[in-house]
Amino acid sequence: MICYNEVTMLDNLGSRFQDIFKKVRGHGKLSESNIKDALKEVKMSLLEADVNYKVVKDFIESIREKAIGTEVLKGINPGQQFIKLVNDELVQLLGGTNARLTKAPKNPTILMLSGLQGAGKTTFAGKLAKFLKKQNEKVLLVAADVYRPAAIKQLQVLGQQVDVSVYAEEGHQDVLGICERALEKAKEEHATYMIIDTAGRLHIDEALMEELRNIKRLTRPQEILLVVDSMIGQDAVNLAKSFNESLSIDGVVLTKLDGDTRGGAALSIKSVVGKPIKFIGVGEKLDDIELFHPDRLVSRILGMGDVVSLVEKAQSAIEEEDAKSLEEKIRTQKFDLNDFLKQLQNIKKLGSLGSILKLIPGMGQIGDLAPAEKEMKKVEAIIQSMTKQERKKPEILKASRKQRIAKGSGTDVADINRLLKQFDQMKTMMKMFAGGKMPNFPNLNGMMSGKGGKFPF
Repeated sequence: MICYNEVTMLDNLGSRFQDIFKKVRGHGKLSESNIKDALKEVKMSLLEADVNYKVVKDFIESIREKAIGTEVLKGINPGQQFIKLVNDELVQLLGGTNARLTKAPKNPTILMLSGLQGAGKTTFAGKLAKFLKKQNEKVLLVAADVYRPAAIKQLQVLGQQVDVSVYAEEGHQDVLGICERALEKAKEEHATYMIIDTAGRLHIDEALMEELRNIKRLTRPQEILLVVDSMIGQDAVNLAKSFNESLSIDGVVLTKLDGDTRGGAALSIKSVVGKPIKFIGVGEKLDDIELFHPDRLVSRILGMGDVVSLVEKAQSAIEEEDAKSLEEKIRTQKFDLNDFLKQLQNIKKLGSLGSILKLIPGMGQIGDLAPAEKEMKKVEAIIQSMTKQERKKPEILKASRKQRIAKGSGTDVADINRLLKQFDQMKTMMKMFAGGKMPNFPNLNGMMSGKGGKFPF
């Protein structure tokens, strides 16, 4: 997940665009005079993000044509209308709609991964395998990188972690033979997908391209996906052009989009190369893979959140039975510290607090969440140091028990008292919700900013 303390492409562009939009507000209509400076700043923001110059030029001209003289619609201000124009144009720049994988008419569907060494092909192969397995697909991973030390072992470890078969021939360098025999294995095992992890190089050379072309001719993949490290910025676009000219790729995967990247690759590739971005990698964990949705990414960039992605993450991380059980316990007032601990652990499955808040409209600029993250870990340690009975009936926690728990969790008795107080407050709120009443919430921004190291329980 995108970490809260990282300066990401989304943060940089998002804050710049927010400043620009503020300057447009207050006018009766979008005119040439009040839009000129805004467009200049948009242009500089995109160029600083390492977006291709021609892409930026065309983008700005398109907005200029649509913005100048546009009457402001009733009920919205010029700033909002300008945001809408920028939003729509950015979505189109990124491809308009989500581009999904092509399914073969009969199994297995063959996906061939290509790219330079270090781009994250092997890791992405594991992530994609897990992604497809969640959709009840049977996947076979193929270790066709026979040159990089430990590449086969890495893929085998990933296969074990996601419980997916890996076809490998250690000590052999007959790449075409390996792919041919892997295809037979996929058919024998009735695999629905076969993912080929090919070799990379430190740079593009003819030997690499010839090997990839031979694999393509032999396996006839439904999709050739180019895996690109987004950290390399504009070079990612040039790389995509070269691979496309040699292989005719079907789509691009951008890895490391959670890093300190300017984001030019994401905003340039579709326009320059003519191939869609299909997946993005947003972290090191095997679940840190997302289908690329242009509209959702743009929504995050413009500070409008991404509720749909948040709901999808919650649905994939939290079991339906757990959700129903929680609902019943809240309704019947049987919610205890065991349940509280489970909910904390469910929140952790979604990623960091920062990554979650970025998906909630209006919460993306919330500030340093390190104290809140630290408090969550402290609370988890406290509850885990309790007995089952203490978690179920916290009212039995007297001084001696609190001292034992504090020692076991590396905290103070004051921390335990604060947790119990906040837990009681939360139960009161739940009771009000269950009774159909709306409780008065304290200032949310103040609580979530982590001021004073407190977390809103």
